[in-house]
Amino acid sequence: MMKKSRILVAMSGGVDSSVAALLLKQKGHDITGVTMCLGIPDSRDDSKARCCGADAIQDAKKVCVKLDMAHHVLDFAEDMQKEVIDNMVSEYSQGRTPNPCVRCNNSLKFRKLLDYAKKTGFDFLATGHYAKREHGCLKKPLDRKKDQTYFLYGIKKEDLDFVFFPLSDITKDDVRQEAQKNGLPVADKPQSQDICFIPGRNYKAFLDARMAPPAPGPIVHRNGDILGEHKGICFYTIGQREGLGIGFGTPLYVVSIDARTNCLVVGSKEDLLGKELLVKDINLLHDDFSDGLTAKIRYAHQPASCVVARQGDTLRVVFKEFQESITPGQSIVFYQGDVVLGGGLIDKVMG
Repeated sequence: MMKKSRILVAMSGGVDSSVAALLLKQKGHDITGVTMCLGIPDSRDDSKARCCGADAIQDAKKVCVKLDMAHHVLDFAEDMQKEVIDNMVSEYSQGRTPNPCVRCNNSLKFRKLLDYAKKTGFDFLATGHYAKREHGCLKKPLDRKKDQTYFLYGIKKEDLDFVFFPLSDITKDDVRQEAQKNGLPVADKPQSQDICFIPGRNYKAFLDARMAPPAPGPIVHRNGDILGEHKGICFYTIGQREGLGIGFGTPLYVVSIDARTNCLVVGSKEDLLGKELLVKDINLLHDDFSDGLTAKIRYAHQPASCVVARQGDTLRVVFKEFQESITPGQSIVFYQGDVVLGGGLIDKVMG
C-alpha cells in the first residue's frame, strides 16, 4: 500500500488496534477511527470484560485525540444481540459449543462494518488483528504466538483486497514498545480475555438469564449404564471432566451430547478421539484442497494433516491422526502452509 489511502480503522480501545492506527498515521494515510458500540455494559473490574463496552469506546476516543484523527461510534448493539448473542444461546441449547468471537468477526466486523467502510468512500478497512493479507491471500502473521487467522476465515474472497492488517509484520512486544514510545494512553492496558459479554467466565449465569429453565436428563456411560443426572445440556461441552457430579472410579469425560434425547454421554479419555467430521456453513478463500492441507479444530489447537472432500454443501474431513474433543459448533479452519484456505462450522463427528 504505497499511495496515500483513506482508511477506516476499527478501534476496540485496546493497544493492538491503537498501534495499528498509529502505524498508518505515521505512513501518511488519511485515517479515521471507528468503534462499534455493542451494548456491552461498562466495567472497571479486572475480573470483567475489558473490551467492547462503554469504557472501551472512551479509550478509543482518547487514542484518536492523541493521534489527531476523527473518531466515529456506530451502534451495532441490536446486531450484536441478534447475530452473536442469540446465536450463542441457541447453539448451547442444542448441545453445541459455538465460538462467538468468530461469529462477531464474520457477522459484524467483516460484513456490517466493512459494508459501512465501502459505502462511505474508504479505500480500506484496517484492524488490529495479527494476520496478513498478501497477493490476494489471507496468511499467518510474523508473530505466530498471536496468530488470529482462525477468527478471520469468514472474510469473503472478494473482500480480501479491501482489508488491511498493519500488525502483520511485527510482534506483540513491538506493539507494546510502539505504544509506550509514542505515549498512547492504552500502552499498558491489559490484554482482553475471554468473551467480552460474559464477565468472569460465568457461562452458567449468562445462559440462565437468557433461556427457559433447561431440562435435566440422564448422564449415560458409553456402555449404556445410567450414572446420574445432568442439569441441562447447555451447561456442558465435549471433553468436559469437572462438574459432572458422578463417581465411577476412573476419570470420565463428556464424549457426546444428544439434544434429541437430552442425554449426556460420558466415557474415557480415549473415547474423545476422532478422525472424521462434516463441515457446514463453509467459506472458501481458495479452491485448492490438495497437497499439504492442515486444519485447526479450535483456536488453541495445533494444525493437523487431513484430507477434504466436498459432499454437496458440506465438506467431509478425515484427519491422518486422531484428534481429541472434536466439538460440534466450533469452527474448523484449513491451511496450506501459511495460507488460509477457508473454514466452516463443525456439524457432525463421524468417528
